[in-house]
Order: sequence, then C-alpha cells, then structure tokens
Amino acid sequence: MPQQLGRVSPRRPGFPFPSVRAGGPPHRRARVPGRLVVTALLGLLVFLAPALTPVGPTGRAAIVPSAAAAPVTVGRDSGTALSQFMIQSTTLVTDPAAEVSSPGYPTTGWYDAGPRSTVLAALLAAGVHPDPFHSTNQKSIPAADFTVPWWYRSDFSVDGRAARTYLDFSGVTSAADVFVNGRQVATASTVAGTYTRHELDITTLTRPGTNTVAFRVQPNDPRKHLTVGWLDWLQPPPDRNMGIVRDVVVRRSGPVVLRDAHVVTDLAVPSLASADLTVKARLRNDSSRTVTALLSGTAGPAALSRRVTLAPGESRTVVHSPADHPGLHLPSPRVWWPAGMGEQPLYDLDLTVTVDGVTSDTSRTAFGIRDVQAPINADGARQYQINGRPLLIKGAGWSPDEFLRWDPVYAEDRMRYVRDLGLNTLRLEGHLEPDEFFDLADRYGILTIAGWECCNKWEGEVNPAESGEKWDAADHAVARASMAAEAARLRHHPGVISFLIGSDAAPNAEIESEYLQALRAADWNVPVIPSASGKSTPVTGRSGMRMTGPYDWVPPGYWYDKREGGATGFNSETSAGPSIPTLDTLRRMMTPAELETLWKQPSAPQYHRSPSPTFSTLKLYNAALAGRYGPPTDLGDYVRKAQLAQYENVRAQFEAYSRNAKDPKAPATGVIYWMLNSGWTSLHWQLIDRYLDQNGAYFGAKKANEPLHIQYGYDNRTVSVVNNRSTAATALNARVTLFNPDGAEKYDRTVTGVGVGARGVTTTSLTLPAAVPGLARTYLARLLLTDATGRELSRNVYWLSTRNDVLDHARADWYHTPTTSYADLTGLNSMPQVTLDVTATTTEMRAGTSTTTVTLRHPGTTGAPVLLADVDLVSADGRTPKLPVQWSDNQISLWPGESVIVKASHRTVGPDHAPRVRVSGWNARAVTVPSG
Repeated sequence: MPQQLGRVSPRRPGFPFPSVRAGGPPHRRARVPGRLVVTALLGLLVFLAPALTPVGPTGRAAIVPSAAAAPVTVGRDSGTALSQFMIQSTTLVTDPAAEVSSPGYPTTGWYDAGPRSTVLAALLAAGVHPDPFHSTNQKSIPAADFTVPWWYRSDFSVDGRAARTYLDFSGVTSAADVFVNGRQVATASTVAGTYTRHELDITTLTRPGTNTVAFRVQPNDPRKHLTVGWLDWLQPPPDRNMGIVRDVVVRRSGPVVLRDAHVVTDLAVPSLASADLTVKARLRNDSSRTVTALLSGTAGPAALSRRVTLAPGESRTVVHSPADHPGLHLPSPRVWWPAGMGEQPLYDLDLTVTVDGVTSDTSRTAFGIRDVQAPINADGARQYQINGRPLLIKGAGWSPDEFLRWDPVYAEDRMRYVRDLGLNTLRLEGHLEPDEFFDLADRYGILTIAGWECCNKWEGEVNPAESGEKWDAADHAVARASMAAEAARLRHHPGVISFLIGSDAAPNAEIESEYLQALRAADWNVPVIPSASGKSTPVTGRSGMRMTGPYDWVPPGYWYDKREGGATGFNSETSAGPSIPTLDTLRRMMTPAELETLWKQPSAPQYHRSPSPTFSTLKLYNAALAGRYGPPTDLGDYVRKAQLAQYENVRAQFEAYSRNAKDPKAPATGVIYWMLNSGWTSLHWQLIDRYLDQNGAYFGAKKANEPLHIQYGYDNRTVSVVNNRSTAATALNARVTLFNPDGAEKYDRTVTGVGVGARGVTTTSLTLPAAVPGLARTYLARLLLTDATGRELSRNVYWLSTRNDVLDHARADWYHTPTTSYADLTGLNSMPQVTLDVTATTTEMRAGTSTTTVTLRHPGTTGAPVLLADVDLVSADGRTPKLPVQWSDNQISLWPGESVIVKASHRTVGPDHAPRVRVSGWNARAVTVPSG
C-alpha cells in the first residue's frame, strides 16, 4: 500500500467506530472431552487444503429452513464442506451455547450464509440493506450490529460405521468459540486470525445421524487482530469482514490419517532436460493400538509404495526421493510456464493409506514443475527468472470483493481480463483468496505474488507511523500459524512465485525468524521477499523492490525519468491514481447530484474514491484534465476527456517499463500497476471496474502490452519496437507520421529492415525531430509497424504537444510529483465529428460463447482522423453494456478511407437477443447498429 517514507503518513484506515469484543449470552460451560485434539497449523504439522465450494454474492432468502445435513464419508481426501451456515446476532439469541450448538435447534429468523460468508455479505444477500455499492448507501448500515459476536451454525451427518472424525477449517475473522453437539471444543483464544488453520478431533462427540457445529464469531478490528483490512482502498465494510470466509470441512478416516502430502520439485535449468521430485506425507496413528499402514499412490508418472509401523499417537513424515524411487527422476518433464511463454501442464499427486487392507485416508492434489529465482542485480533490483529465463514482471494489484464474497464465474472473468491485458502477474497484499483463485491462476498461467498487509496489525510492531497495535505473545503465535498455514496451502501452486513477509515495512528480526522457520518447515522453495518497499531484514537481506509511488496523477512523460516511480528497478505498486469509469458505470454507481459534483467540484470529497484524506478528492486529477484538455463542459465531456487521459497515462507507464527492461543502465525489472480492480464501485486504482466494463485505462494497458508493439518515447522522441513473444521478428518496417488535428500531414518517415529478438526491445534509428515546420501546438503521431508484405502488425496513435508537461521533482512526495505547467492538448477540441460506417454480425462459436465481428470505416467526409473510436456491445435499447467482453482491439484511431475489423468474444445471449453495437469516441459521432 502507499506509504510516506521517512515521515509521518497522513493515511489511516479510517474506521468510524471501535471494536468491542463483547461476550456472548450466558451459557453452561460444557466439559471438554478427554480425547480432544485442538491443533493450529504450525511448523511441520500442516494439512491439505480443503476443497472449497463456490458461493455467489446474491440470491439467498432472509428466513429459510435448515438445509439437509451434509453426509460425510470415510477416506475422502478433501472431506465434505459444511454446505450451509445459518447465522444470527448473539444479541437476539438468549439460549445457552449448549442448546444453540445441538441438533434440532430451531433457526427460524436466522440468515442463510451458505458454506462461507461474512456477516454483512449474508445480510446483503438477504436484502436487509440496500446496495452498498450505490451512492452512499453503505453509510446507512448500522455499525453497532457488528460490535457483538454472531452465531454460525451448521449440520452434517455420518453413518454408524466406526471412524474418526475431524473438523478442519481456516478463515475465521477475527476469532471464534467452537462447539460441536452442545460441547465447547475450542475457544476464541486458540481459534484466532483469518489465516490460521485448525484441526479438531471430534470423534468422541460425533454420533450417527445429524451432528451440529456452531461458531460464536467475534468482531473484527484489523488494527487489533491479524486478519484483513482495507486501509485506503475503499470505504471499509461496517462489519469489517467478520465471519467465516473459507470452507469448514468435516473429514472422516480410519485409524491412520494422511496429512501434509506435497511434492518438492527440482527442475534442471536452463536445460529443462529433467526434474527430480521428492514426495512427502505425514502419517498419524490416532488409534490406541500399534498399526502397520501401507502408503501407496502416484506422483505424476511415478508409482510409490511403503509400509510404515506406527505406535499409538505416533506421527511420522514419510519421504520418497529419486534415490529410493528412480521413477521420481523425470526426463523431459512437462514444464509449467507463465502465459505467453509456454503451456501450463499440471501433474497429480494421489496417495492412499490402508490399514489391514481397508482404506484409512486418501489425498489428491495437483502440482506443477517450474523453477523460480529472483536474484538481486547489480543495481539492487529483483530480477525474476522463470525456468531459467529472465522475465519482466508486468502485473497489477488484485482486490477481492469488499465483502469477501467468492463468485467463481466473476473471478474467472477477471482472470481472463488479466490475460487479455497482456499482464503476467498479480500481487495480493493480504486478502489471500481461497484455493479456487490460485487454481485459476495456475490454469491461466498468471503468476502471483502473495504477502501480508501493510499498516494495520500485521505491521503494528514495526510500522509506528500507522495504526496497527503492538504485538503480544499471542499475536506472535497467530503470525507463525498463519505463515505455516499459507505456505502449506500455496506451495504446490506453480503460479505462486514469492511471498512478501512485509509490505510498507519489513518484519523485525524476531518476526522474520518466525516466518522463515514456518516457511522452511513447509518446504517453501520460491523467493521470500522482506518487503514490498526498500526495507531489508537481518536474514533475508535487501528487498530488491521499491515503493516510491506515485499514487495520484502525474503526466505520461513522468514514467520515463528514472527517479521516484519512473521505469527502473522493481516498483511493487504504482499508478497515476484516479481511473474514472465509463459513463455507463458512473450512472450505475452514483446519483445525478453526485455526478454533477464529480466534474464541477474538484475539491469535493468523493465517497467512491478513498476514506483517506490524501486521496479523498479528485483535485489533482481534475486540475490536470482541465489544464491539458480544457475545462469540461458537461459530464459527458468530462468522461470523454478522462478516457483519453487514462489511456495515454497507463499506456506510457507500461511502455516505459517495457522499453527500459533492456536498458543496460539501471534496467526496469518489474512493475505492479496499483491496482487491477477495486472491491467495489470506485473512482481510482483500477484497470477493470466493478461491473467489468473497460475504460481508457484498460485499453491503454492492453495496447502497451500487445505481443508485438511499436511505441513512442516521451523522454527522447525515439520510436521503439517491443517484442513480447517467444520468437524473434525480422524484416519489419517502422513508420511514424505527424498530423495536425485537422488531418494535415506534416512529417512522415519509415525505417525498414527492423529486427527485434524474442522478448526483446529495439530502439530504431528513427527519432522525431525537435521541431517540424507547420506543426500545430497540439498534434497527432501515428506509428505503424508492418511486415515485409506491408501487413499491419501494430498501430499506435499519440496526441502530443509542442509544449511539454513540466514536473517539479524537487517537491515530489510519497504519492505524486507536482506539475507546474501542462502540455497543451486543447487543439483536440477542434477535431470535427465523424460518423463512421459500422456493420456487425454475431455468430455462436461454441455452446455459450459467441463472437461479434464489427467493421469500422472512416467515410472520408473530412480530412481529420477519428481519435479513439470506442466500440461497445449493448442491449437492444442501447443503454446497458453487455459484459464481460474481450475485444481483439478497441479505442482505435482511423484516417480517412481506412477501415478495421475488430472482434468481441462474449457469452451467447440467445438467438433473438443478439447484442447491438454502439460506437462513440473522442470525435466519433455516436451510432448504434444491430449485430444479428
């Protein structure tokens, strides 16, 4: 997160009310059974991640009967997730805990929370509160409702066969007392922290038929608890995400349980000719007799088998290595690559433990073979290498839903957008999503950098400028357990390439040692980074990253200067801040009065920007918009100018880092755009808005990251070609033409025979002159890259000025650099409106997926080009966007007589409901045509 380095930061989480850890209603204290295991996941004792059942964010009723108890079978490795929790505030439940947690207890008037949910998410699904993403509705939700504990109650059923039964869970925010069939099995002092994992042996309490599990969940305050918070990302949810946000799993087994099964891979680099696999699994005999168990199965193509004799209560890690199982040495392994570098194959680890010929427990997980290194280069920057190949990290910060609702379809839509944008990495600062997220990332070839949050309790011991409280002994235990649990959960995902044990601050020696011990015990084999900033730690050393901003508006030329946030080294979070959504989205999220304030009152606090005083207004952004493009005349004009501004700025950020990646002096090694998306309806830090609409920021990033790309350097006026592909490109032609806004051509030059290596950059001999006769103060630069046959490979259009933006670097602070004089782009306002010729057809390509093909043609009614023509799929009335959609290209500039074909991939809407196509743009007159 943003931080003011070296001084007191004005940012605060801004929660408007204190947390009260109130006790629940009076209840009889149940006797704890003699044979009870309450185990937090620590050190070597780690468990397999449970299967998680997806839950959408809407559609539950407020008062429903309890669902049928989920049946749990013996030996199912993933266990059975409790399918439905019913929840209610303890202020409304006066019965003793023993009754609430017993089978048959009535839940009339309780709320359905599905298999996992925060309290507020369940209330929203039930329609208790209005849409918190619209206007200031969230302010009306009473915060006092969440200062007391809430009950979570669910049932499961088992048959009468003798078996051992375990309750396996994480994701409790902030803490909970746990009850099974009327008996307390754990307290909030042991079940604390969102990321700690717990296994409770409830064998003696489980009975044939229906059984009940109940959690009395305590209120959350991220300043006080090692949980989750939102800082300056968005207006924090009134419940502060209290609840259970991961599945609670019931597992049954025979006398020997199988835990912590995983594969440690060792890939030969750079040859990739072979890989060694080491398979580890922990067997635990929970019976009262000595048993001999057979552990057998497969790891990829290799078969495994070993007999192990275990005394009562004994736990032992069984290791299979290539030394004793030659099949674990794989020649020509199927290597996992990031998207754009290769395929994403996965192997399976399948293990079964049997006792006396009867299955006692099983485990199945997927793993990938890849190698990740991140040495620090001569300039002190992290340089990631994947499978021995250097890689420029081009990523963005991921945000979950504000209420931590998991919707698998929505998540996959965003993951598709990540690939469409040409990004290769997502950074998760805290908010470590459920297993399905990392499965998606593995499948889509998206790298992930996980880590802890800044500025709240996670950094309370080391970041005095922020609001997190100091740690006590219990906090250290929770942190160790959290690190061990997340390391065990994430280690088998090939897309995970690092863990950041610090964010704005780095852990001290004691905390670092605890983290590293847990990581080593989990066989963590990818880089551990001390912090996302430049802070170092005693053992891990330098971070190799920097967090120098900006977080608010700067001009596009800013990114080329190798200072502050400019393109050098590894910038772990940075962007030009505000990202005004499309007019369609703005009208969904704000009232007419709020929309008027948006463009008329730059200094007015914007509820949908940030709770931080630093980022609460659009003053810097709106001043730049008016200074460069001219004052907006109405809301539509404001949004129109915002899209141009965002396109040019985001494009420049990624282009600068791409070009400078091959600079011999202080090269760029990585950039994380802050952020990919927002957890709610937002006005800043997003390439993708809440409704999956795509604005100028999105298409600017997509253009910059296209596979083969021609670009302009704001710093030195050179034209470069960036090759993001795995093969070289030769015999290219690079052409640049300068035009006045009326279309008059003032300069034209072509360089032939341009070549660029695989994943390389070439700065051609083409440099624009410092002055061109007759060139207007505002002008257009059209860059074209063609092959030897003249086929267009890349088109890139810039709007520039003979008067540059002037930055005052001497007055730069942690979130922006002041601009003392703006480039003059007001000449764009004189460009005549053009009605493009538009035709469209929609064809269903496969079940559920269609392609709409759109042809745009400039009719030549004027000599001026059309700048950034925007194409949207809309409903029959032309008002509602059809989303999500992936365009082959969009926001396209056309000169008289030119035409282009673009394609949109989207969900099929039915034979009688083909979408209409709406075209608009800077000077493209709005037109809507059918596509059926």
